[in-house]
Amino acid sequence: MPRRWVTVAACLLALVALACEGGGEPGSRPPRETPSPGSPGGIAALGDSISTGFGSCLVLVSCERNSWSTGDGLRVDSLYRRLLDRNPAIRGKVHNHASPGARAASLEGQAQRAVRDRVDHVTVLIGANDVCRGGIEAMTPVKQFRAEVDRGLRVLRQGRPKARVLVVSVPNLHRLWEVGHTDARAVRAWKRGVCPALLANATSTDPLDRARRAAVRERIADYNAQLAAACKAYGSRCRHDGGAVHRVRFDLELVNPLDWFHPNAAGQDRLADVAWRASGLGS
Repeated sequence: MPRRWVTVAACLLALVALACEGGGEPGSRPPRETPSPGSPGGIAALGDSISTGFGSCLVLVSCERNSWSTGDGLRVDSLYRRLLDRNPAIRGKVHNHASPGARAASLEGQAQRAVRDRVDHVTVLIGANDVCRGGIEAMTPVKQFRAEVDRGLRVLRQGRPKARVLVVSVPNLHRLWEVGHTDARAVRAWKRGVCPALLANATSTDPLDRARRAAVRERIADYNAQLAAACKAYGSRCRHDGGAVHRVRFDLELVNPLDWFHPNAAGQDRLADVAWRASGLGS
C-alpha cells in the first residue's frame, strides 16, 4: 500500500476515535462518566442488616435500593437521595458497607472501607445484633460494645476528619415485641430464631421470660447511651440522633411480613425521614 494511503487511513482512525470519545457528533456533549469508587464525596452506610434494606423487597435478603441511608430506589426517600437533590455532583457516589449479622466489632473494618471511598457523609446504625445474637448471656457487654464503636469511629476521624458522621440510636426492639406478641403470624415467624434474646417464647408470661425481655430493653438503653457518648467524644463532625430512631413507634405495618422484624420499604422510609431531621443536613 502506498505510503500516502497509510497516512490517510491513520488519520481516519484518529478521527473515528475522537468522535467516539466526544459522543459521536461534532459539538455533542461527552457522555457523563460514572464516578469511580475512589472519587471523593458521597455517602457510606455502616452497620447491620437494617441499613442494607434487608427484607424490604419481599424476600429475606439485602435490598440496598431501599436502604434508609444509601438507597437509590423510588420507594424510599433515603439520605442519599435527599443529599443528591441538593448536590447532583454526588450521583453514583454511594457505598453500603453494612452487613446482615454485623455487630459493633464489624465497624472498624467497615469504616476502613468508607475511608477508602473518600466519602463526605457516613451513617452508623449498629447494636441490634449485639443484643439479638443469642440468649441474654450472649449479648455484647456494654464496655466491649463501647470500645468497638470507638475503634470504628477512630478510623473515620483519622481517615476522613472532615466527613460528617451521623450515629443513630438502636431501634426500640422491645416495642416490636409489644405490638407483635399477640399476632399469630409474627409469633410463628419469630419461632424460627428471630432475635431469640427478646422474641423467644413471645407469648409467655413466665417471670423468667419477662425478666429476659426487660434485660434486653435495658441493654439497648445502655448501648444507646454509649453511642451518644462515643459520638460526643468524636467531636463536632459527629452528630447523634438524640434517640430519635429509638423513639420511632414501629408497628407491624412498618415491618416485612416474612420475619416480622426488619423494616419494609415503608419502615425504611420512616427511618430515613427521622434520621434526616435528626442529622441537621436539611436545615
